[in-house]
Amino acid sequence: MAAAPSGGGSCPAGSSNGAGMEVDAAAAPAVMASGVTGSVSVALHPLVILNISDHWIRMRSQEGRPVQVIGALIGRQEGRNIEVMNSFELLSHTVGENVVIDKEYYYTKEEQFKQVFKDLEFLGWYTTGGPPDQSDIHVHKQVCEIIESPLFLKLNPMTKHTDLPVSVFESVIDIINGEATMLFAELMYTLATEEAERIGVDHVARMTATGSGENSTVAEHLIAQHSAIKMLHSRVKLILEYVKASEAGEVPFNHEILREAYALCHCLPVLSTDKFKTDFYDKGIFGHLHEAHGFIHILLLNQVHTPQTSLKRSPTMSAGSPTVPLPPHRRNSSLPAPNHQAMPSKVLPLH
Repeated sequence: MAAAPSGGGSCPAGSSNGAGMEVDAAAAPAVMASGVTGSVSVALHPLVILNISDHWIRMRSQEGRPVQVIGALIGRQEGRNIEVMNSFELLSHTVGENVVIDKEYYYTKEEQFKQVFKDLEFLGWYTTGGPPDQSDIHVHKQVCEIIESPLFLKLNPMTKHTDLPVSVFESVIDIINGEATMLFAELMYTLATEEAERIGVDHVARMTATGSGENSTVAEHLIAQHSAIKMLHSRVKLILEYVKASEAGEVPFNHEILREAYALCHCLPVLSTDKFKTDFYDKGIFGHLHEAHGFIHILLLNQVHTPQTSLKRSPTMSAGSPTVPLPPHRRNSSLPAPNHQAMPSKVLPLH
């Protein structure tokens, strides 16, 4: 996959890179550093991007406005190679103007994830929004208290560009005005996909491109059931209104309609006991079995008496030997005609 600009994270406590580092004043003078070569190689899985997008969309729908979301990144690290494979959401709250991560919630989620994904480890955190700012530095320092050198991934859901709106950063320490200051250095990353991810992303992309994805079989079935129940409810409501109006004398009695309404009520089960439900479904099963047996007998009759046959006696037929004429393709054949005398002339009904 083609590499895209992005970033990873590192929190080297007490290290200094001020010799060859310049602060990028154009983009974000307070938090971005330029002239720094990334210390790690990052491979990002599309599942992480989908998780972050889903997290942001759900929160926006719940709040009714765009909000910033925060979560954790998990994956594998071998030396300088980092593979970000999955993510999960984190709880946070605002104290003044600063965002504070709920560490107890993080430790609980980390333990749960390690029970399922034993080979994955906590790599860093993600958030949404524009370019990194001081609030991101504040959160990143909290993450540095959990692990050393975390990655920082930021997704901009509001961008209009065609490029992937994801950036990955690592943190570095620089001496600015005589003080040690944490800055973000952007990293390059590549997209790493597995077969299952590739199929899922392709499906989502096609649904997004068409503007209206096809409903699944389950969704179509539920929609059909909902429409049927909605229509049934409206018609039962109409019958109930007619019965009430008849009782109140607002409309004249129509005995035919009332009899049909009465019969309809007795067609539906009105009891809710377990024994009634068992008996009701047992009777229904026996009814279906009886219909199935009848259908089998019809098939047997069709095998004996084909649509082209006729049971009318011909002048040459004997009184006690009913025969069925041969079909056209068998009349000149040397094969003997089937002996229909051995076949039953009457099928006993099922009981």
